[in-house]
Amino acid sequence: MISARARSPIGAILLIAGVPLLFHAAIVATSHIPVALNAGGLFKVSFISAAALMHWGLYASLLATFALTLRPGHTPLITAMAYRLHGADIPAELVTYTRRVTIAWCFFFAGQLTTSVLLFCFAPLTAWSFFVNILDIPLVAVMFAAEYAVRIRVLRDPPRHSLSTIFEMVNSCMKDRPAAPYARLD
Repeated sequence: MISARARSPIGAILLIAGVPLLFHAAIVATSHIPVALNAGGLFKVSFISAAALMHWGLYASLLATFALTLRPGHTPLITAMAYRLHGADIPAELVTYTRRVTIAWCFFFAGQLTTSVLLFCFAPLTAWSFFVNILDIPLVAVMFAAEYAVRIRVLRDPPRHSLSTIFEMVNSCMKDRPAAPYARLD
């Protein structure tokens, strides 16, 4: 069995980028086909349904995950990640900042979800498909870049981590839950 570290990320990147491109191409190619109980209509519906369920499910799950950590008595998700990277002794300025970043990501997820649903209901399917299948990853990248720019500007001594360090930390968080002080503030 090959360990996760030994695998090349190329396959994951192709999957993450390729599947949405395939879905968008299929939706655009079938834009002239009406939704009906025939092979073409069902083919079109299957790609639309899969794209919608993946996008809406992902963003609804992310929104719920991040928002639930903002409840009183809980540690905001990004704050918990900062504790994971820096230990229990992080500056109050960073605790405040990471809480605000968690809120910002909630707004981003809510915006993605709302825009997707509104486009689905009121715009041509090709416009909606372009948003969910083509613009999705670039918009996430822009959000990360915007957060980084704000972090560098507002924090006196901003933490700087390589992408590999962040991926390792997220992977670690997914494998085992953080200790009590980070999971819940009492």
